[in-house]
Amino acid sequence: MIVINILAILLCGGLLALGTWQVHRRAWKLDLIARVEANAHGDPVPAPGPGAWAALSERDAYRRVRLAGTWLDAPDTLVQAVTDLGGGFWVLTPLRTDAGFVVLVNCGFVPGDRRAATARASVAGTRAALTGLLRLDEPGGAFLRTNDPGADTWYSRDVAAIARARGLTGAVAPYFVDAERPPGRDPDGDLPVAGLTVIRFHNNHLIYAITWFTLALMVAGGALYLDRDAWRRGRAG
Repeated sequence: MIVINILAILLCGGLLALGTWQVHRRAWKLDLIARVEANAHGDPVPAPGPGAWAALSERDAYRRVRLAGTWLDAPDTLVQAVTDLGGGFWVLTPLRTDAGFVVLVNCGFVPGDRRAATARASVAGTRAALTGLLRLDEPGGAFLRTNDPGADTWYSRDVAAIARARGLTGAVAPYFVDAERPPGRDPDGDLPVAGLTVIRFHNNHLIYAITWFTLALMVAGGALYLDRDAWRRGRAG
């Protein structure tokens, strides 16, 4: 019984540690959700310039920003995407802001069969003033899929790699902006379709914590039952 009790204590300790970790994760996730909701629905602020780039962090993700400038005459970058409208691509277009730095703007979604540049109006050289959500860089690619700049194949919005591939010069922001859908614009109208950013975070940590704590209680109960049974047998003997 000594060995069984030692194993039960170790197992209970491990399960309790897992449950406690899930409690802390739940607190972190609730703080993240509250912060993102506040950022995404707050009043827009000017897009951060070069002086603020070093201080950018997760706390700035999904913050509403506004920017104005001129669309550059550079090829759009198509990044594979799955949205509520189906599969297709995000269209990223560089904008040189009035402050002089360049921001990659996710102008919205196009379906796979309408990815050709001729399927949407050219904006090169025109001015724009827009509001959107600040998104942090997505380097490398997606799960099990790596960006291939040489083949112009993109699975994530890797700002630095896209800037190099497109030959963007000057200061390029280390973030991109998901453009909001202009007020009154029909989502089934002109391409690309903006305003499809999904802000959704799974939060099952409470269920996981209860599961681990319940298993710990079951192990403890089982060990106590065995100890009691052994004690009864000892007295009977």
